[in-house]
Amino acid sequence: MAEREPPRGYILGFDFGKRRIGVAVGQAQTGTATALEIVAHRDQPDWDAIARLIGEWKPGHIVVGLPLSEDGEETEMSSAARTFGNRINGRFNIPVSYHDERFTSQEAAGQFAEHRASGRARRKDAARLDAVAARLILENWLQSLPPQT
Repeated sequence: MAEREPPRGYILGFDFGKRRIGVAVGQAQTGTATALEIVAHRDQPDWDAIARLIGEWKPGHIVVGLPLSEDGEETEMSSAARTFGNRINGRFNIPVSYHDERFTSQEAAGQFAEHRASGRARRKDAARLDAVAARLILENWLQSLPPQT
């Protein structure tokens, strides 16, 4: 299997959900990501908000979390996440990768609980959990890239 070429510049990560879509930004060069915001998703994703983020960050690559079952099988939500990623690619002509997001929501909730216990987060910050999950998805994907030389 050929090694992936690490993307240059910014990368946007998305934690796709039926009500909310968490968004994060990162770079392959640093291997880090930052939670950005939550985009509404009702009948359709808020494409205006997504276009604004893409215009602001000008990503060279997109990563969409792929919600797999515990045993690694694709689910109905996996299909919806792939459709979302394909639509981003079709609308903005940016390469899209998918990354296993199993347990990132639980990890984000655990981090939030730790921050609440230590006083670094408040209840109102829970609304950002999807953006934190997007950061975790993106960081995990960045860590899976081959080392840069």
